[in-house]
Amino acid sequence: MPRTQRNDNFIDKSFTVMADIILKVMPTNKKAKEAFAYYRDGMSAQAEGEYAEALENYEEALKLEENPTDRGYILYNTGLIHASNGEHERALEYYYQALELNSVLPQALNNIAVIYHYQGEREKEAGNLDVAEDLLSKAAEYWKRAIRLAPNNYIEAQNWLKTTGRSQMDIYF
Repeated sequence: MPRTQRNDNFIDKSFTVMADIILKVMPTNKKAKEAFAYYRDGMSAQAEGEYAEALENYEEALKLEENPTDRGYILYNTGLIHASNGEHERALEYYYQALELNSVLPQALNNIAVIYHYQGEREKEAGNLDVAEDLLSKAAEYWKRAIRLAPNNYIEAQNWLKTTGRSQMDIYF
């Protein structure tokens, strides 16, 4: 049974009904509609912490989806799952793939920066200062790119950039 037929609460049921209506009237081919249904089910499973099920749905969506932007979002969400599972290198691979298809995805840039920052701080604690500096510099570059795309977001990153001297800019737009 598709996930969308198992939703128990009013909001999920309402979303499912609306999504099904949109799918029926959307002027697109059957393959694209099927890809969207898998993507939607993947997002629902992901929201409930059912990561294995979400990954299966995203994999099916990727097989069907042809639109590069939409493929980018599928890859981004796949990266989120791997990051949540602590698989940072694998998450980075998916975020990079997402950016190849959609270069204006600030959330992917932010998440790459978060991983590099986390890794940099761990290396600093371990006493590997050169490695830490390299990772923190990468984090800064990705945060700058994300902030340029979404200047009202990532306020903590903006503060970190400024307080660490990694950016002299006060405003990114």
